[in-house]
Amino acid sequence: MTIYALSTGPGVSGLAVIRISGKDTKVAINKITGRNLPKPRTAVIRKFNNINDNHLIDEGILLWFPGPTSYTGEDMAEFHVHGSRAVINEIQNSLSKIPNLRLAEAGEFTKLAFQNGKINLLKAESIADLISSETEIQRQQAIKVMSGKSSDKFNSLRNRLLKILSKVEAKIDFPEDDLPEDILLNIHMEAKNIRQEIKKILNDQKVGERIREGFKISIVGPTNAGKSSLLNYLSKKDVAIVSEIAGTTRDIIEAHLNLDGYPVVISDTAGIRSSKDEIEKKGIKLALKNAENADLNIIVIEPKSVDFTYFLNDKISKKAILVINKMDLGIDGISDEIKKYDPIYISVKEEINLDKLINLIKQNLKNKFISSEDIYITRERHRINLEKCFDSLKNFEEKKSLEDFDKAAEDLRLATRYLGIIVGKVDIEEILGSIFDDFCIGK
Repeated sequence: MTIYALSTGPGVSGLAVIRISGKDTKVAINKITGRNLPKPRTAVIRKFNNINDNHLIDEGILLWFPGPTSYTGEDMAEFHVHGSRAVINEIQNSLSKIPNLRLAEAGEFTKLAFQNGKINLLKAESIADLISSETEIQRQQAIKVMSGKSSDKFNSLRNRLLKILSKVEAKIDFPEDDLPEDILLNIHMEAKNIRQEIKKILNDQKVGERIREGFKISIVGPTNAGKSSLLNYLSKKDVAIVSEIAGTTRDIIEAHLNLDGYPVVISDTAGIRSSKDEIEKKGIKLALKNAENADLNIIVIEPKSVDFTYFLNDKISKKAILVINKMDLGIDGISDEIKKYDPIYISVKEEINLDKLINLIKQNLKNKFISSEDIYITRERHRINLEKCFDSLKNFEEKKSLEDFDKAAEDLRLATRYLGIIVGKVDIEEILGSIFDDFCIGK
């Protein structure tokens, strides 16, 4: 089938691009324009007509990309027309009436590019990340992956493993031939070197995932300490309900922020206290879990908070900023137990010292996002497969005797397969759906 879709954002705009890909693209161009194909990759002005009664829909630019030298590897075309809903709908309605044409699914153009060998899986993912990027650091990371740096690294490691595997399989196929001792030694040394490289890649503090998904900050503390007010201030809008009634927040409320180019997901959570209310108890449980999984916790208390430490475990407190809110009410009664945590004194209501808190958050962000050029992992599936590759190589190194060569070869095959899955070198049909579902229709 030949597919078509609006590739620009929906809504009223100065320009809209409708993309077509497939073997009947030529037919679609002829029926819509009533003229022959233009020169490849040359913008020409054309009238786009309704295929039923030939009335003019719009006048715009036509681009023709014959396969296989196109984005998808198939015959492709783009109609650049005025971005009114009426024009877009009329052109798409005309296209829908042409036999063997249908509306594209989400990400189908890029999926075709992958399936036709125009791009690898990492580049396909980076295209989706670039489209959805909201901050400069996210854009930069997507561009780095698109440039092929990650692909080159994983392909290089995989090719080195394949060379080792070929030597191991040679010994299995010709057992009567003795491999020189230096070759056997080199096999294990090279496998060890690759495993150490993978370990270094894995030891990246998950910076790539943080950049892509956002740095997670959880606001936790007792009820009525001003957590929701702080979230609203940082978000510059009323995200959470603020009330003097304790326990107003029951569920986790999230806001996505851009702090100096760093992507941040900040969460307001249920106030921590003893409660008999089942719904509130579930909210408190969610709050503690959210704090444990966060990259940074902002613990908000007020001067009247006598005991706040009972809900803090090591997972929460070791990555936390202690904030005492409502300092406008006085801080004379604060205990020495609280002071030893070196808190920041603020007032959300009076907007006192909030700039100090924001600067501390930014400093924490910069420390967490410090990275070299050697960040290759941007998604959980990359990490999972790399960890499996690491484990397979570890199993290989434990097999020292020649009698174990059959099992050792299987460990190497698994290791190369896991690296292949990352870049899409092996059968990965089971994960394609989840990857391309994240795309918008038209890309």
